[in-house]
Amino acid sequence: MMTGWPQVALIALSATGMYITVILLTRLAGVRSFSKMSGFDFAVTVAIGSVLASVIMSKDPPLASGIAALVSLFGLQIGMAVLRSRFPGLQTMADNKPRLIMIGGEVQHDQLKKAKMTESDLWGKLRESNAFQFSQVLAVIAETTGDVCVLHTDGEDRRIEPELLKDVIGGERYARSLART
Repeated sequence: MMTGWPQVALIALSATGMYITVILLTRLAGVRSFSKMSGFDFAVTVAIGSVLASVIMSKDPPLASGIAALVSLFGLQIGMAVLRSRFPGLQTMADNKPRLIMIGGEVQHDQLKKAKMTESDLWGKLRESNAFQFSQVLAVIAETTGDVCVLHTDGEDRRIEPELLKDVIGGERYARSLART
């Protein structure tokens, strides 16, 4: 139940070493290090947190092993980012595509189902985004990271720039809905 002072000092030393390593690697890798631009980025971020916690809280903190693990994870993330930019097919394999799950007040049930969401999930995301009425909602998109983006308006402008829906599964449905109005 009690931890001795030598153990506390070892934990503090490990935490400091890991902290410095993360700062240096983040400076080398750039801001993408902790982004959620893709599911892969999110997985690496979780893995980095797990390595940090494991090393810092270990009975005998393996600082060198932890640093090696972080360098490997950051290296994999950088490598995957470079490969994804050079080989579009790899990006298609590695990442989910965003899905249009709601247009105005109309739920796109097929896309909602493919996003593995329920209407209750959707209503919760609408509340989180401070949408008070369906008439405020322009579109709802299930993003590649698992986030849900609610595009809504309080004003007169009721159109989304087409470029914002580029590569969104079902994005063409939004354009067709505008053509009908």
